Amino acid sequence: MVSAPLRIIYFGTPEFAIPSLRRLIASRHHVVSVVSQPDRPRGRGHHLAPTPTKALAQEHGIPVLQPEKVRDEAFLESIRALRPDLGVVAAYGRLLPESLLQIPRLGMINVHASLLPRWRGAAPVHRAVIAGDTDTGVTIMRVVKELDAGPMFASLRRPIGPEETSPEVERALAELGAALLVDVVDRMADGRATEMPQDERRVTLAPKITRDEGMLDWNLPAVRIHNLVRGLQPWPLVSSRISGGRTLLHRTAVLEERTTASAGTVVRAEGDRLDVATGGGGVLRLVAVQPEGRRVMSAREFLAGHRIAPGLTLDS
Repeated sequence: MVSAPLRIIYFGTPEFAIPSLRRLIASRHHVVSVVSQPDRPRGRGHHLAPTPTKALAQEHGIPVLQPEKVRDEAFLESIRALRPDLGVVAAYGRLLPESLLQIPRLGMINVHASLLPRWRGAAPVHRAVIAGDTDTGVTIMRVVKELDAGPMFASLRRPIGPEETSPEVERALAELGAALLVDVVDRMADGRATEMPQDERRVTLAPKITRDEGMLDWNLPAVRIHNLVRGLQPWPLVSSRISGGRTLLHRTAVLEERTTASAGTVVRAEGDRLDVATGGGGVLRLVAVQPEGRRVMSAREFLAGHRIAPGLTLDS
C-alpha cells in the first residue's frame, strides 16, 4: 500500500539545488513552497535576477519565500501555516535554527555533496578536488543543529577524474543526489527509512573558499598546483603574474618529465607547450589561461601575443 504524499518545503538557492527540486516536483509528493536566498545583483549591469530555484518554482506555480533572516518569527509562522511534513535542504546557503528544524512533522533532510563524515562544511566538492581525492559522493542526511553532523539515510559514491574541475564534479553530484533524494523521501513517507550515525573519528572539514587561496606558489609540487587549478573553479581561480600581468589558470596538465630549473621558471614556450618548473623538480603545462580582462585562451594563442621564452621566471 502506497502512503499519502508528503507536503514538502524545499530550501535551496543555486544550480546545485535544481536537479533535486525538479525530481521532487515530478514525484508523487507536493512541494508546497520553495525557500531561497534573496535575489542578488548579477552581470555587468548589476540587475536583480531571480535565483535558479526561484525561477524553477515560478515556472511550476510554487510559492517562493526569500527571507533576509530565517529566525524572524513572521517567516517561521509562514512555514508553520504551510503544515509541512518534511523539509528538504540542498545548498540553501545558511544555517537553519532549531526553531525552524522542529516545524516539519518528519524533520528536515539535506542533500550533501560528499561521503560524510568526510568534508563537512560549505565547500565539500572544492575541498575534495583540491585534496586530490580520487572519489567522492553524495549523502542524504538528517539536518541537526551541528553543521552536517546528522545521521545518514543513504549515500552514493562517484569517482573524480584526474582532470575534472569542481563545477564538473558538482554538476554530476547534483544529478546523483536528486535520484537518491526521492528514494529516501519515498521511504520516509512509507515509514521504511533507517538512519545511521556518522563516525566522528573520520570527520574532515570543508571550510568556505577564500580569495587568498588562489595566490599561486610555484614551490608547490606540480600535482598540488594542478589540483588547486581544478578545485578553485569557478572562483577565485588560481593566478600568476606572467609578462607583468595577472593571468588566471583554467586548465593545466602534470608532465612526467623532471627538471633542475628553479620553481616558477619557464622551461618550454613553443606551439601548444607552455611548461613551468614547480617545486620538487616537477613540470606543469599551462593548457588554458586568461589574461586579466580578456577571454580564456589556449597556450598557443597566449604565446602568440606575449613574448615568453625559456628561462623567464614567473611571479606568484
